[in-house]
Amino acid sequence: MTTPTLQTLVTQQDLDALNNIVGEKGLLRPDRSSKSDFAPYESCVRYGSGEAAFVVRPANSKDTSGVLAYCYGRGITLVPQSGNSGLVGASTPDSSGTQGVLSFDRLTETSALQATDAEITTSEQIIFDEENRSVTVGAGVRLSDLNAFLEPKGYVFPIDLGADPRIGGMIATNTGGARFLRYGDVRQNTLGVKVVLADEAGTELDFMSGLRKDNTGIDWKHLFIGTTGVLGVVTEAVLNVVRLPQQSTAALLVPRDEAAVLKLLLEMEERCDTNLTAFEGMSAEAIRAAFDHVPSLRNPFPGGEIPDYVLLVELSRTWAKRESEQSLDELMEIVLAEIWEDEDAPLENAFIGRPEEMWALRHALSEGVKHAGKLVAFDVSFRRGDLMKFRAFMAKELPEKFPNVRICDFGHVGDGGLHFNLSIPQDDPRLNDEGFIPSLREWVVQIVVEKYNGSFSAEHAIGRSNQGFYDSYTPKKVKELAAQIKNVLSPGGLGDVKLG
Repeated sequence: MTTPTLQTLVTQQDLDALNNIVGEKGLLRPDRSSKSDFAPYESCVRYGSGEAAFVVRPANSKDTSGVLAYCYGRGITLVPQSGNSGLVGASTPDSSGTQGVLSFDRLTETSALQATDAEITTSEQIIFDEENRSVTVGAGVRLSDLNAFLEPKGYVFPIDLGADPRIGGMIATNTGGARFLRYGDVRQNTLGVKVVLADEAGTELDFMSGLRKDNTGIDWKHLFIGTTGVLGVVTEAVLNVVRLPQQSTAALLVPRDEAAVLKLLLEMEERCDTNLTAFEGMSAEAIRAAFDHVPSLRNPFPGGEIPDYVLLVELSRTWAKRESEQSLDELMEIVLAEIWEDEDAPLENAFIGRPEEMWALRHALSEGVKHAGKLVAFDVSFRRGDLMKFRAFMAKELPEKFPNVRICDFGHVGDGGLHFNLSIPQDDPRLNDEGFIPSLREWVVQIVVEKYNGSFSAEHAIGRSNQGFYDSYTPKKVKELAAQIKNVLSPGGLGDVKLG
């Protein structure tokens, strides 16, 4: 294997060579593009911004292979960027001006049909195989476009998110979402991938069989799911799809206290079984932030008084109501009545209403919290029984250690995931201290990992903002193995994350 040259500056010859691979539409170059053209690719939603040497936008696997092979030979680092909606700074270049952005903007082509009677959209070339209940898509297809294509056919890709990412980024970060409890994460819904490696040949690996069962060796696709794109660039995927729900109902539940939350979850799972689609937790501070930022939201609580903690519970079915069948609204009412009658009832109050209104509140939380002050956000996870214990610990200890920092958390109680958001007043003088936020982040993550054996990255994988936590909490042998795998698969500069 040829060792790549070490390069610090991208030359005009490099830009011309890349232009020959992807064409004029596929390359943004500093000598022919304005700073405003580059801006969307150089800044992330929350953390991470830098300066790109160029932005290359291949349309298919072949072009991606050419780009990766060329950059490998020249020692140019490429940062894969999907929808750029991540929250950990993994998708933007550093400040050196030597890294190129490999954008998925145009990466929507698929190389082969999976079925002779497949249906294809004219723009995104989404291939739908109803017999296999799957779709084949390019990595640059947006989640909203995929579901808009599937909806008339009665199907959906069941990863429910507040953002609108591209499929490649969802695979690279193994996103979960609000309905993980019912449908699982991206890993559980990925049947195949096509990957291009950052090596001398820009090697293309095809794991696109779409088989649901195949135990003939290592299931290679899993190496590229949830590893931030540093092991190889996913260019196409075969995804599992499910029937669209035909019935749904939702309720906002007010638990008796925080200790009752887990009991409510177990009760709902026992009584509703597979009808239970979501079990989401929302703190009063997060709800207030949503109401403040989105005044059109309806406040469903009596007198507008927001409870300390609220659960959004959803039931759904994939078939239309049958004449003699109990409706989901009736099932929800009966189940809640039964729980209320328990000797040690964990439920204080409940509000059954229109699911779209309740989900509008849930999806407004992120934007609301972002505007409540200086945001310090954590995407963490726990064993289900530890999530509320962590919240209780933080409610007591955080104000003592970091006064005047508000907890505006919400999350996926059903799977142990928590968006632990901290809001600091914008005029707080501590924000002038460069060490304040790092010390706050380090303390929170230490509690998550060391006290509760949780994960510092539940859904957003590894990025620049949590590289230090990976370095600190990943066992040495694991890092060594990860580095070896990286060197075998994609020895070239791919991503700005160090696995070892």
